[in-house]
Amino acid sequence: MTYLLEGKHLNKTFKEKAKTTVALSDVNFYLNKGEVLGVVGESGSGKSTLLKAIAGMLKLDQGELFYNGREYTGQKPRQTGKFLQMIFQDAKSSFDPRMIMERSIMESGRGAKDPERVRELVQLVGLEEELLQRKPAALSGGQCQRMSIARAFYSDAEIFLCDEMTSALDVSSQARVLELLQNLKKEGRLSAVFVSHDIALVSMLCDRIMVMKDGICVEQGTTTDVIRNPQDAYTKVLLESAERQNI
Repeated sequence: MTYLLEGKHLNKTFKEKAKTTVALSDVNFYLNKGEVLGVVGESGSGKSTLLKAIAGMLKLDQGELFYNGREYTGQKPRQTGKFLQMIFQDAKSSFDPRMIMERSIMESGRGAKDPERVRELVQLVGLEEELLQRKPAALSGGQCQRMSIARAFYSDAEIFLCDEMTSALDVSSQARVLELLQNLKKEGRLSAVFVSHDIALVSMLCDRIMVMKDGICVEQGTTTDVIRNPQDAYTKVLLESAERQNI
């Protein structure tokens, strides 16, 4: 079977002086079109390293990455940007502070600039057109995050890589962004790898879940299976912690 995105036997070790850190150890994953894959785990589990490897932002020690069945291992972000788009945790700093939003969004695309399409996308993410004439500093964190989603769609990328994209938002902004992503998913317009430390949040959005610990994928399955019948002790700890926080 050919997947939209696939990783096979991914390995990455960081060495700093006398310290060696295994960030990824024989990690395998796949993503189907129109699917959202959640990657959860505590800080240092390897989540962000996995996302950066997929995006071509760091070089793997071993392993292979495939897009629609074609290997792209070792390609740089400039090349992977044709089909992958990152949506960062700190959306405001991902924009050029000197540019108004309209220009920033259009700079992410290829070919002729299309202001009308930018306006349509900004409406899609629930923002007013007038915000396009503002610079990042004049927008709230939630507004910048939704602008970054509009930018991702303008790029015509097929896969979105979401790195803790709601963790820096307040509760109301987080809810609006999550609702937007859920609507895009229902419309079949969202294929994404969604990285988060919050397993409860991931369970609301994702079709399948990967649980990472110390660079290892300790569990992987449908959201229903992982949430209702976790197999690994670490997954159970994450779920118990999420339940306590909701009390």
